[in-house]
Amino acid sequence: MTVLKIDSSARVEGANSRIITDYLVQQLGQPVIERDLVKNPLPPISPQDLVGVHGSHQDDRASLQQHLAMSNKLIAELQQADTLVLGVAMYNFSVPAYLKQWIDYVCRAGVSFRYTANGPEGLTGVKRVFIVTASGGTPIGGDWDFAGRYMEHICRFLGINEVVHVDASGSKGSPEVVIASARQQIDALLAQPELEEA
Repeated sequence: MTVLKIDSSARVEGANSRIITDYLVQQLGQPVIERDLVKNPLPPISPQDLVGVHGSHQDDRASLQQHLAMSNKLIAELQQADTLVLGVAMYNFSVPAYLKQWIDYVCRAGVSFRYTANGPEGLTGVKRVFIVTASGGTPIGGDWDFAGRYMEHICRFLGINEVVHVDASGSKGSPEVVIASARQQIDALLAQPELEEA
């Protein structure tokens, strides 16, 4: 069992989402692959290369080959994991640009998903995802939450059927209260036998 942990908060130190994903991974007690999209940002991609990556083009252009190699690496990280832990910092009601770029790299037809007569089918093999969404005041799961709901859609698109949300909203108030609440949610979630066995 392996966990892939993705952090995306622009705050490198003291971010609620980072503190909570660290706690969650500790409680899972499994080998971890860590990818910090802020400390180690993905390379900028041109419109031409983005189209090439999404089409899995076999163009010998050096820049496209570099981006395809990065895409392959990120997808391989997903395919090694049974559990995905996503630290999602909500900015302007949606996901950070760093996280959106990761999504654009890992969503590739014929590689991480395929189209079938019954619709898209995910190919990553990841069994479950914990989506830790941190916001200033936007209620998680509410009408203005385009971050957590979007990430759930992407995860299901990639074939992850078990989606668990951790609410880390309210960082404009007391961070200590937000973190304590999130830890309680995690403890309660992991006490459920079906989650322990996943």
